[in-house]
Amino acid sequence: MSTSTSQTKSISLKAYGITSDTVHYQLPADELHRITIEKGMGREADSGALAVETGEFTGRSPKDRFIVKDDITADRVWWGDINIPFEPAAFDRLYDKVVSYLSDREVYVRDCFACADPEYRMGIRVVNEYPWSNLFVYNMFIRPEAGELKGFDPEWTVINAPGFKADPAVDGTRQHNFAILNFSRKVALIGGTGYTGEIKKGIFSALNFILPVFRDTLPMHCSANVGESGETAIFFGLSGTGKTTLSTDPTRKLIGDDEHGWTPDNKIFNFEGGCYAKVINLSSESEPEIYQAIRKGAILENVRLNPDGEVDYSDTSITQNTRVSYPIHHIENRQEPSVGKNPRHIFFLTADAFGVIPPISRLTPAQAAYHFISGYTAKVAGTEAGVDEPVPSFSACFGAPFMPLHPTVYAEMLSRKMQEAGTNVWLVNTGWTGGPYGVGSRMKLKYTRAMIHAALSGQLGLYTYDTYHIHSVFGVAQPRKCPGVPTEVLSPRATWNDDKAYYTMAFKLTNAFRENFKKFEQYATEEIRRGGPQRYAF
Repeated sequence: MSTSTSQTKSISLKAYGITSDTVHYQLPADELHRITIEKGMGREADSGALAVETGEFTGRSPKDRFIVKDDITADRVWWGDINIPFEPAAFDRLYDKVVSYLSDREVYVRDCFACADPEYRMGIRVVNEYPWSNLFVYNMFIRPEAGELKGFDPEWTVINAPGFKADPAVDGTRQHNFAILNFSRKVALIGGTGYTGEIKKGIFSALNFILPVFRDTLPMHCSANVGESGETAIFFGLSGTGKTTLSTDPTRKLIGDDEHGWTPDNKIFNFEGGCYAKVINLSSESEPEIYQAIRKGAILENVRLNPDGEVDYSDTSITQNTRVSYPIHHIENRQEPSVGKNPRHIFFLTADAFGVIPPISRLTPAQAAYHFISGYTAKVAGTEAGVDEPVPSFSACFGAPFMPLHPTVYAEMLSRKMQEAGTNVWLVNTGWTGGPYGVGSRMKLKYTRAMIHAALSGQLGLYTYDTYHIHSVFGVAQPRKCPGVPTEVLSPRATWNDDKAYYTMAFKLTNAFRENFKKFEQYATEEIRRGGPQRYAF
């Protein structure tokens, strides 16, 4: 197991414009834990984990994410509401303000790596205002060995100042918080928010530009695991679809839970050295691996503790987005190093609250590209004011807020790589069956696990008329039988017992798919456009 060194020496940050008298370099995790508690910035839970509150922001703020528009990015980035341009001169002025602010404060510095494959490894230096933010960096990035820190020369720098608030009228931001990438200066500048996810997503966004443009490597917002025979499975999915749960499998070794690259020679490598999991309603029974990983060294974010330090994982009084970060070595059944080969199966996970998408179906390459670009899941009725029925939610490439390039660039790379590797792609509905939310019920986890295991083991059979049925609306191939799953569950129409109501809802969803895809049509090939839902009428 790779661990960070225990040296406590200081280093100079003058090259970055930071002249602080107190610079803590590469502090051990235990020391950062202790300092956080001593400063009154956190509490220790009964599990030994550190519990902190991130303040005003308990999640990412996509509208406050910017990319500096310069010679590197101007003609490559897909500019718009997701990738918002920022002027180089405005960045320079704001950077100077932030480093001046940090010069008057105690700061914590950590050198680390992203990308588990040494061929793609990127050195990162992170400067944090808060000790617990630095502990998050220790957990989430790859920890160097002692010898690797000698002469460490970072390629990218993250400057993280949660206490600094921008002046939008002067600084060019939308409001006082911001997360800005500058590819010329190779800096991620983050201020005004204590939400730690902005740190890891800043580097993820940078890699989502660097790897496809310069290394012919596909960056993916996904989890991955590997089986005994060495074949890798990849799981794409938006929040709430089961990405972390389904990839944390006692029969397979975890490569990583969130961010990976797919190389030209068909290796899958984790970008990170840890996991960042949602803990809403967590229990030892439902997700034992994650539950057991919450111990000394882990950081719980925005959970409620009682006076004895016990966590109430059902408490959403601070946020629905309660989280835990921990180093990957807290997961016993893990792949070391975090690299896999032979990507044989890809699973697109969707929590379809309309209850009309089959629980599992096999996709053609064109369908895979279409659904990858679409990135569909659904908001559950009742979760927002005025929402009284399921609402479609689309996020291109299952991670639009982190994708600097046009989604079709990633989709075409995925399609090419899966065809070269002979990869099977499956669409898995972890959402509702027997009717929409409020009428039907959530798909049983044991059925979803059985379907995934059947796909991985080849038990779903060859793609023939006898073994598969082509869905009349979505055009996908759904298996007629699956070990461990009642046959009627495999057909969403059969579970409704009302054909007219089923098809009415199914066409409602296909209309949402087509409406969403309009913004991609001019960039997508004809083959990809044909991968969408069929245009039949009821």
